[in-house]
Amino acid sequence: MTTYAKIIVNGSPITKSNFKLHNINGRAILPSNSGKYHDRYALYEQEIALIARNQNPDIVLEESLIAILKVYYKSEKRHPDTINITKSIFDGIEKSGLIINDAQITRIIVEEYYDKQNPRFELELFGESEYEINYSINKKSIIDNPKLYFPIKKNILKRDSDKNIDKNINSNKNTVTNKNICAICNNEIKTKDYMTADGGKTLICKKCFNKLF
Repeated sequence: MTTYAKIIVNGSPITKSNFKLHNINGRAILPSNSGKYHDRYALYEQEIALIARNQNPDIVLEESLIAILKVYYKSEKRHPDTINITKSIFDGIEKSGLIINDAQITRIIVEEYYDKQNPRFELELFGESEYEINYSINKKSIIDNPKLYFPIKKNILKRDSDKNIDKNINSNKNTVTNKNICAICNNEIKTKDYMTADGGKTLICKKCFNKLF
């Protein structure tokens, strides 16, 4: 039985942790052919699945696993949260059939690197029946300059690019009315029969949603 596999996927890693699309029954769904920006999450998983299978033909890891994930970002300043990057990656690995379920990952080490010319991730999977992991944390003899992080200043003003709420000002009555707009067809949604995504910022009417599948 095979107890080892390695996957390398080139390109800037992305995470879907901040994007949630649910139907009226509360089921999470990732569209892949809506023609919108959020299609990239599902397409990225499909890319991972295809590459993982091509790089490891006829391999199925059935036991509990140790995972070593090295993520190489293009930029040190602008990239997804590394703590969230594992979800997209392991969902893609599971879809490839290389593993049975991502619940098999019982131990994981994630390391962040930067490679402007060749962003990618490298994942190694080790079966626990044959491999074990050891690690240590040692104090440096020479202390480096710390890489500091600062709070992000959030813009509390509503962005003009928000397509979900169309504010129409009635100059005669001096009132503001809100309309729900479908993110795909840009038509007004007049009923409550629609799906929400991205924390309620994105709305999709039922007609457009059905076309996705």
